Amino acid sequence: MIDEKLLAYLEEIVTPERIERFKVILEERTKYITVAIEDVFQRHNMSAVIRSCEVFGIQNAHVIEGRNAKCLDEEISMGAQNWVDVYEYKDTMNCIESLRKEGYKIIATTPHNDSCYLDDFEINGKTALFFGTEKDGLSQEVIDNADGYLKVPMVGFTESLNISVSAAIILQSLTNKLKSSDLDWELTEGEKLDKRLDWSKKSIKSIDAILERYSKEG
Repeated sequence: MIDEKLLAYLEEIVTPERIERFKVILEERTKYITVAIEDVFQRHNMSAVIRSCEVFGIQNAHVIEGRNAKCLDEEISMGAQNWVDVYEYKDTMNCIESLRKEGYKIIATTPHNDSCYLDDFEINGKTALFFGTEKDGLSQEVIDNADGYLKVPMVGFTESLNISVSAAIILQSLTNKLKSSDLDWELTEGEKLDKRLDWSKKSIKSIDAILERYSKEG
């Protein structure tokens, strides 16, 4: 349940321009597509993927850190982690099972399988796009448990793209497809209010003191 009274209280502190910006951005946000990043070693690549999620309106991202500790590079992510909800997992199957319970199809992005080319990929349900390590790609666990496979068509000698480049290309293409479809891809009104509250808190430097004052006044 959203504390709308608290939201109104905080939005008296946030500038009207920023509140309006929140509303505009939230109209373009989606959870219909989500991203899962598996054991990416280079932190700048992980950070760049999170940044692409934010830029293309993907609200949720999932990070699996079984071998490599997650550490975002703030210079690369440009603060995107403040606006994207990042969920962490210690192992791949836990992430897959969690997403399946939420109704997502698991789509492995890989150039090594009999994959569907990006232009031909149809979004016909909630979709979780899995991206793998820079060197080895996705684990066999993801490949074996995927509901489908996706790849970016390439015509050069190099057989794969950098993960951050691949993610940006795929997200730009699929979010365009999604928003031109009849699918119910938007956030619910409750989800929008929840993010307005969250983002308002993140926009106020002295938020702890203000929340304490609000609690006392209430």
